[in-house]
Amino acid sequence: MFSNPFGFRSQPLALHSLLPQGARTWRSSEESFHAPPCSAGFFVKGERPRTHSSKKKIMKTYINSVSRLQNRTAQRNSEPLHRIDFQQRFYNRGLSTDRVLDMLYHNTPRFWELCQVVGKWVWIEFGQKQPRFVTAQRAQLGFHWNRRRQVWQHPCRNFRTSTHRDPREIYPTFYPAD
Repeated sequence: MFSNPFGFRSQPLALHSLLPQGARTWRSSEESFHAPPCSAGFFVKGERPRTHSSKKKIMKTYINSVSRLQNRTAQRNSEPLHRIDFQQRFYNRGLSTDRVLDMLYHNTPRFWELCQVVGKWVWIEFGQKQPRFVTAQRAQLGFHWNRRRQVWQHPCRNFRTSTHRDPREIYPTFYPAD
């Protein structure tokens, strides 16, 4: 309690005396708990005060009426996932730029035609999303997806942190197929 600077004791003010006459006060019948009188006029009989909204969240489901599939994973993708040999992927990520370009030229000529060398990294850029087997093939070769730049990148043994500037402005770039 705070001390009174005026030196006299005052009686505590009863909050129910501040309510307008005839205002209902909410009281629990058999419990010792009583709601504060200042909030008594805000609630209708039978209503409880809510501390937060308790709206039920409903999961949206999209049913594929054509295929009549039973579970959601079967509806999502009909083509199976392709296996990636992670030991081979780890080995390929440690190759030099020349070895990566040689591997692309001999194993996947389509990727070699599209690849661009940025500094010591090899980038492959596609116009649209590719099928899953193509994505698995790039991952097997050691490439990873860069979401910010929207390209597949191979670090070629030169692992670096990202930069806010476009590396094509900093490092020399060229297309080896040209």
